[in-house]
Amino acid sequence: MHIEFDEEEVRYFLLPRDKVIYSYVVESESQPGKITDFFSFYCLPSSILKHEEHKTLRVAYSFYNFTTTDRLIQGMQDLLVLAKKEGFDVFNCLDLLENKSFLEELKFGIGDGMLHYYLFNWRVKGIKPDDTGIVLV
Repeated sequence: MHIEFDEEEVRYFLLPRDKVIYSYVVESESQPGKITDFFSFYCLPSSILKHEEHKTLRVAYSFYNFTTTDRLIQGMQDLLVLAKKEGFDVFNCLDLLENKSFLEELKFGIGDGMLHYYLFNWRVKGIKPDDTGIVLV
């Protein structure tokens, strides 16, 4: 189950927007101009209540990522470093798509809740997280 984006939707959802969407590409060394990998995350800050010093928790959420070079783990590790450099406090990642392949190795902790999607007018049964290619914001 996945979304098929048209060009306008790709521009809207995946191109970088300051303090909203962070997107990075990797260009082929052997073929300049050819994009081999794409990694992104979005920002969803949370308010910290009743704390004298800290008012906002900057949270990054893994968004859409792909690789044609089998470097998903390295790319996600790079993405974590980039998020830290951008000043994020936390990096969250769902166990969708191929994410399970790196969650343990990169020391992601399991959260205490579950994410449930309610898809209106859809009859979907038995889809596992790694068969789901939809990240909702």
